[in-house]
Amino acid sequence: MICSTTLPQKAIPHIFQHPEYPAYIDSRRQRYQEFSKIAYQRLKDIPGLLVNRTNSTFYMCVVFEDGRLNNGQTLPIANPEVRDLVEKLTSSENIQPDKRFVYYLLAAAGICVVPLTSFSTDLQGFRFTLLEQDEDTFRQMIEKLAMSITNYLES
Repeated sequence: MICSTTLPQKAIPHIFQHPEYPAYIDSRRQRYQEFSKIAYQRLKDIPGLLVNRTNSTFYMCVVFEDGRLNNGQTLPIANPEVRDLVEKLTSSENIQPDKRFVYYLLAAAGICVVPLTSFSTDLQGFRFTLLEQDEDTFRQMIEKLAMSITNYLES
């Protein structure tokens, strides 16, 4: 049996009852909503993507249009050892195309996302978080993500 530890069980009720908790939660929702808007505005016009804004959640999903991913697409990976590893990991004919993309994205751009097919769906895409707290850093990451997606799809 798995259960939470005693400390969270004791602390959570006090956190939820703290007078600043509602304002804290509201500020987090607003930040997630704003970061979702930033990501949506940058990604929505990339050919081959389907993007929806989230509604105050801390993650966002992006779907590739059917047929846009294939087993020949790549991104340039500077480190030869990492490139060899990614090529080995993605060499199986049975690898999901979105998983292949995720490996290349991480190795080439340093951006970690989760393939949608990991969530028991046939949709090809990825999920990423909106948890970065610094807006400038988040904008830079989204720009790098957008450029990597475009380069991958065009490769």
